[in-house]
Amino acid sequence: MVGYASAIGSHVGMVRSNNQDSGYAGYRLFFVADGMGGHAGGDVASALTAQAMARIDEPLPGDRADGAAVETGSTGPGTGPTNPALASPSAATELLRDQLVQTNRMLRATVGDRPELSGMGTTFSGFLTVGDRLALAHIGDSRLYLLRDDALTQITKDHTFVQRLVDSGRITEEEAKTHPRRSVLMRVLGDVESQPEIDTAVLDTRPGDVWLLCSDGLCGYVEEDDIERIMRRRDSLQGAVDALIDKSLAHGAPDNVTVVLVETMPDTAGDESTDLDGQGPRFAGSAAHEVPGHEPASTGRTRLLTRRRIVRRVQPVAESHFEPRVDEYLKELIAETKRRNRRRRVLGVLALLALLGAIAGALALGYQWTQTRYFVGTDGQTVIIYRGVQQNLGSFSLSSVAENTKIPLSTLDGNEQRAVERTLSAGSLEEARDIVTRLGDAE
Repeated sequence: MVGYASAIGSHVGMVRSNNQDSGYAGYRLFFVADGMGGHAGGDVASALTAQAMARIDEPLPGDRADGAAVETGSTGPGTGPTNPALASPSAATELLRDQLVQTNRMLRATVGDRPELSGMGTTFSGFLTVGDRLALAHIGDSRLYLLRDDALTQITKDHTFVQRLVDSGRITEEEAKTHPRRSVLMRVLGDVESQPEIDTAVLDTRPGDVWLLCSDGLCGYVEEDDIERIMRRRDSLQGAVDALIDKSLAHGAPDNVTVVLVETMPDTAGDESTDLDGQGPRFAGSAAHEVPGHEPASTGRTRLLTRRRIVRRVQPVAESHFEPRVDEYLKELIAETKRRNRRRRVLGVLALLALLGAIAGALALGYQWTQTRYFVGTDGQTVIIYRGVQQNLGSFSLSSVAENTKIPLSTLDGNEQRAVERTLSAGSLEEARDIVTRLGDAE
């Protein structure tokens, strides 16, 4: 058997005025939800989703449920889950899917009661632990990563139009990171889709695995190499969460950032236990404000960074939004991408031509300068005054004969011959003639 330890944190970032992210680290359930819909609805959507999803969480044997964070029955030591759906990984995935569908209906009903929230929605990426396996549910562009054997792997795939372009080979992963439409979502929960399509999977885990759930406020701005390095060098899970959030802040944190880390541990007690850190279920971000008795997870270090002047300034990020016109929008996006690629190619060609022109200009100026120089040398038989410099560019000579002095090299003494063979530089033709005169009588 295995156990699980967890840590959680969320930060509003340096640009946004409210936190539209929500996170949850419970007994069996862990997730991140990134709200959308602007100030009026994103925070509401993620908070309501977090509270609704937390209801399916329940303590494991040996854990105590106090009812503050989850609505569930208590289980005593040595007993199994009260919900049969938590007894197998496949059943747990169906439980997650069903609960997300119910949550989606609740969000739509909320908009019916509060029209000002129209258009609100949220992503969801999370899993339930079932022994040494994880039941995963995913929709949107929040992500799940796995650090195993010190190597970080992305598990989920973003439900974005830009990811569709990557999958079809129209753009690269690097281009996707800076694409102006990267925040447009194809799938979300909320007042946008009556039957959302949710990805589910069953994942194996083993002691030493560290699972990272995060909103795009982290993975959208911090390189995966940096994420991997921070996770590998962690002193503690909470320390790693704080360091990841701090790294986002160091990049200007243009978006909310929420991080949940879950480590698979060997269970020395022999019974599965998730709450190894003894903190109980915790909410972060918008959901933490909505739940009595819970405060947003933060640290003195992140609060300090909030007050610092950030060196790397980032422009406000575009709000994520759902695009229901899938086929039509994809055609527009493909056409736009073709235009962008065409403009990029044209600009690339113009830049190359400009570079080649600059190089050609520099070579021309350089060649003109060489033709103002002279040197005294020999063709092996006579003393010659050359125009240019002694060097060559490949097979192209940078010198030519200016005057043949007709002075036989053999008439010079040994030192003069060696000096001429090594060549004698001159700044002008007259200076070169003076050198020849000093060597001997010109004919």
